[in-house]
Amino acid sequence: MSTFVYDLIGLTAGICFVLALKGLSSPKSARRGNLIGALGATIATVVIFFYAKPESDGTPTSLPIDNLGWILGAIAVGTLIGVPAAKKVQMTQMPQLVALFNGVGGGAAALVAIVEYLSLGTDATTAVVIATVFTVVVGCVSFSGSIITFMKLQELMTTRPVVFPGGRFVIAGTLVAVLGVSGWVVVALGTTPLLILAALSLLFGILFVLPVGGADVPIVISLLNAFTGLTVAASGYVLDSTMLIIAGTLVGASGTILTRMMAEAMGRSLFGTLFGAFTAKPQEASGAAEERPVRSGSPDDVAILLNYARRVVIVPGFGLAVAQAQHTVRELADLLIAKGIDVAYGIHPVAGRMPGHMNVLLAEANVPYEQLAEMDEVNPTFGQTDVAIVIGANDVVNPAAETTPGCPIYGMPILQVSNAANVIFLKRSMRPGFAGIENELLYDPKTMLLFGDAKASLTKVVSALKGL
Repeated sequence: MSTFVYDLIGLTAGICFVLALKGLSSPKSARRGNLIGALGATIATVVIFFYAKPESDGTPTSLPIDNLGWILGAIAVGTLIGVPAAKKVQMTQMPQLVALFNGVGGGAAALVAIVEYLSLGTDATTAVVIATVFTVVVGCVSFSGSIITFMKLQELMTTRPVVFPGGRFVIAGTLVAVLGVSGWVVVALGTTPLLILAALSLLFGILFVLPVGGADVPIVISLLNAFTGLTVAASGYVLDSTMLIIAGTLVGASGTILTRMMAEAMGRSLFGTLFGAFTAKPQEASGAAEERPVRSGSPDDVAILLNYARRVVIVPGFGLAVAQAQHTVRELADLLIAKGIDVAYGIHPVAGRMPGHMNVLLAEANVPYEQLAEMDEVNPTFGQTDVAIVIGANDVVNPAAETTPGCPIYGMPILQVSNAANVIFLKRSMRPGFAGIENELLYDPKTMLLFGDAKASLTKVVSALKGL
């Protein structure tokens, strides 16, 4: 295959990536956009096997790529691991899977850059060395940071911010060390400084994510995704691959834009999101939470309240995904609409544990896109809402974000469910949300709590509603 044809096919793959991002911008076209992106990735992967890189005299090499057996073996192993994992993963675990795959992408780009650097040796130009250093640093940070993010999401470690005395100075010192060793690599062109750089970058990635609390994890996922994109783009420069540069730049740019949007949705700067835990005021533990009186109800009580409502807003959260109750929620909404009740879904930008988590979950249940209302759209309507039913959400409706300075979610815009005439909370227990913050709205006289599994509780509500 000639260089011209190869570049033309690469351009086709790049166009597929652009169209994929366009499709992913809307829930209606997200599925199609995902398929187009997968097609582009397949083209970019397959075409490399048919390209013979020219020798210095212009003649093509006899073998398109070296170590073909190893490459095919690695693809087979990755397929055997990735396909079953993607098929078996629950919707509740999708954020963990995204974080893990994102980290693997960054780590792979860093390893490729290291191998290419070692193969070039003293023939590496200064520009290639600088690109290699950038790839190793950002790729290793993305890898180790994504692993910590995965552990937080999987609750293999505390979801609260991890801070320690002098933590800011340790992080700053590690960053200075990374920058210093980066300069050492550029000047010395040695293997040892490059490996030291990789180790320091891995350490910095861990320290970078540890201070992030559970409520801010969605932003970190997006940020690390942007890091991985930049890493792939830089590795494309090292490998002289236009397709990698295009794909990496698109991922990096879109991830950066999404990160900014998510930070704005949280009502804080990106720096405050990442390192705000070091300046946050300590919160007093509420050990008497279970002893405070709450107003609980039965499925029949909820059904009666909903039956006489004129407008109902459903606020889904991670608990909805855990219970796999999206289809039951859809059934409830359809039943209410059949009774002439106005129904909408209030979607917070960071509901769930990754951007767009709730949109994907509800799309799986074929909830009409027209019923999904973003925070800015639905908040002004809560004053005219008879019932707000909160299903497995806590942090995104917690008034502490507005009333408690120093708490991890303070400053985050929330869904104003407290303005509704009645609030129904579906919860398993009085346990706080992912951010570990007590929700005073649970103790409000107009709030009714329906304890139990969300799917089972909603099924009983639907049955009771049908009987009215």
